[in-house]
Amino acid sequence: MRVEGNLRKMATQLEDVVHYGLRLYDVLEASDPIPLNEAVGKPIRIEFQHEIHCVVTGKKIKKAFGEGMSYDAFMNSPQASPSIIRPELSRIHEGIALRDFEWEMKNHMTPHTVYLAQTAGVKVGVTRNTQIPTRWMDQGAVKAIRLAETPYRQAAGLIEVALKDHISDKTSWQKMLKGELEDRDMLELKSEMKELVPANLQQFLSSNDALVELNYPVLANPPKVKSIKLDKVPEIEKKLMGIKGQYLIFDDGTVMNVRSHSGYRVSVDF
Repeated sequence: MRVEGNLRKMATQLEDVVHYGLRLYDVLEASDPIPLNEAVGKPIRIEFQHEIHCVVTGKKIKKAFGEGMSYDAFMNSPQASPSIIRPELSRIHEGIALRDFEWEMKNHMTPHTVYLAQTAGVKVGVTRNTQIPTRWMDQGAVKAIRLAETPYRQAAGLIEVALKDHISDKTSWQKMLKGELEDRDMLELKSEMKELVPANLQQFLSSNDALVELNYPVLANPPKVKSIKLDKVPEIEKKLMGIKGQYLIFDDGTVMNVRSHSGYRVSVDF
């Protein structure tokens, strides 16, 4: 099969094994995701067409900022607002928008979840309720559990900030891809973290103790990983050994972060 288009982060679906779909756009026009799990264990060829289109405006750009944005979009689009990376900065619940009132009302003045996940080590994170379990699959989590549910973004961010001195808020992508797991009892961890949530935010603690376990289409974990970018390696022709998080894992231990190539126009043969 040969397909061509502008990359976006892979579509995911939670099944016994996470199901991945390759999402290709004609600049800004989406096509249906192309099933990718069936390519694992087979040769795959990815060729960069030396074109990048801004995922916000569609215009051709020389360099992508953030996840496939032009510099102007990165500096002005609500999709790259400071409150995306730091949820505690959101003020839309006060009627104050950082960049775009309507967008932030729709995306930040909406229920959010603070969660605990095991990717390699354990971490705390924040996402909109509608992004569960997508967020966990995008991070390569093997276990996840809800800690708190808040009515707007800032409250979730404040809980995350309160826990950062006790648990990481980052994913070690190298260890995640190598399968180096710090096996923790997630219910026990949740109990520990609940005690560290500030009194004024305790009202948002979740009674949902359902533990979600995730499995990925990976034939073998690489002992070492090296990330490659299409800017420097415009043609990749290797055997696909697995997909985890938003990474393609190849047989020589190299990996490609599909999400970080958003907007890149490629042809893919598999």
